Amino acid sequence: MHSPIRFMLSDIDGTLLRPDHSLSQANIDAVRKLRDAGIRFTVASSRPPRAMRRQIEALGIDLPTVSFNGANIVNPDGSLLKAHRIDPVAARTSLDLFADQPVSVWVFADDQWLLLDPLGDYVEHERTTLGYDFVQVQHFDEYIDRIDKIVAASKDFELLKRLEAQLNPLIADTALAARSQAYYLDVTALEANKGAALATLADALGIPLAQAAAIGDAGNDVAMFARAGLAIAMGQAETGVKSHAHHVTGSNLEDGLAMAIERYVLPH
Repeated sequence: MHSPIRFMLSDIDGTLLRPDHSLSQANIDAVRKLRDAGIRFTVASSRPPRAMRRQIEALGIDLPTVSFNGANIVNPDGSLLKAHRIDPVAARTSLDLFADQPVSVWVFADDQWLLLDPLGDYVEHERTTLGYDFVQVQHFDEYIDRIDKIVAASKDFELLKRLEAQLNPLIADTALAARSQAYYLDVTALEANKGAALATLADALGIPLAQAAAIGDAGNDVAMFARAGLAIAMGQAETGVKSHAHHVTGSNLEDGLAMAIERYVLPH
């Protein structure tokens, strides 16, 4: 038996949102039921802060939110509660490795999406997801000391798995590489993970981790599964992600978040 849940942290893409990035009425209603039951709710994403505003407003979230996998924890008024930036040496190591590979490389810094090649894999997809445009640069050198997140994007999913395994030992002391989607490999500071963010938020709310629930679908969600008293994986998640969860719900096409809230989180 799990402790009664008093706080829930949800991933956005692949969890809260459907594959077309829409927010279903079922999920909106389920989050409202949480609030009515006195259960606090907020979101954690690999997205930048300004690409989360629409979902935050639609759900009426009044708690701090987690962006860049935990690199930024943002207060409801938009101010930074906490920021973890990538160590410059780890950033350089990551960028050097990706430069020799057939991947699209993006840097998020200074509240901007920076890239070298506007025709790279998944650029149009990301522009639709974020709701704002990239800034094309010749190189990333001037941003190297204040990067929130680096992304390698590719249609070769197996290549990203290999790069994840290759990069992590090189940056292990200060940074972490984890896939947020099959097609995105994210690099963030070591402290910038959803597990640490969950602990920070639970502590701020005065809620023990045993009474916190986490739900997600990707490798970057496993860190919060490890800290949460109740961990729920989405139905379409990879087997390796599901293996870290207490329960598996429906897919994001089936409103698995709403299903999980009804089945596992709300008091019965």
